[in-house]
Amino acid sequence: MLLAIDIGNSHIVCGIFDQGQLIANWRLASNHTQTSDEYGTILHSLLFFKNLSPDNVTGCIISSVVPPLTTVFESLVQSFFNCTPFIVTSKSPHGLKLQYDNPEEIGSDRIVNAVAAINQYQQSLIIVDFGTATTFCTISQAGVYLGGVIAPGLKSAADSLHLKTAKLPKVDLITPSSVIGKNTVTSMQSGLMFGYAGLVDAIVTGIQQEISEPAFVIATGGLSQAIVKISKTIQEVRPNLTLEGLAILHSRHLQSCG
Repeated sequence: MLLAIDIGNSHIVCGIFDQGQLIANWRLASNHTQTSDEYGTILHSLLFFKNLSPDNVTGCIISSVVPPLTTVFESLVQSFFNCTPFIVTSKSPHGLKLQYDNPEEIGSDRIVNAVAAINQYQQSLIIVDFGTATTFCTISQAGVYLGGVIAPGLKSAADSLHLKTAKLPKVDLITPSSVIGKNTVTSMQSGLMFGYAGLVDAIVTGIQQEISEPAFVIATGGLSQAIVKISKTIQEVRPNLTLEGLAILHSRHLQSCG
């Protein structure tokens, strides 16, 4: 079995693949104070809960945008699963042409998403990832990573409204029944949800105007399901896109190693 791990600023998503099929996945909080022993114990417990044996994990791949947690999970995998993880970088055998001023600046999660998407759709793509930041990646049909956009994440914006103002409360990120709010909570929810749907649609439309071929628009990330209901440009949601890309990259890594 393959253990795939995507370490983000807010969450860590872990998945188990058996013969190329995703059979279990979990979302953990990103906690810089958590030790490798603590995370390892949690993962072992989650595996046992699904009747999966840690002894059957024979490989691991990690995508991370949080360097301190990368070290934690490298140690965890070696101690708890007795294997050395493959760490995704811009130089990994991803098969993409990175048309970016400094490819090393591209988050590994964005590379992984691009690999999964172009493998599945084989056409020009725009990938919108709703995480701590909202990122947009543009890939040509030929597999060229053309660049993208980075905007503040929806939850980051909501937290900022609450923390930077004296009277605005913390609100749940749900879409209100109307754009015009009738109280502070629904007014904030409207600004956040409809505002971010508008941000997505404006950026996607701008990207479409700048590239020479029509692009299929897919979304991923924890809040994608909520925004797709009110966005006019998102065509499909792939909640496990990053895990799928990790499995593909691990297979290519094994092939490159002979």
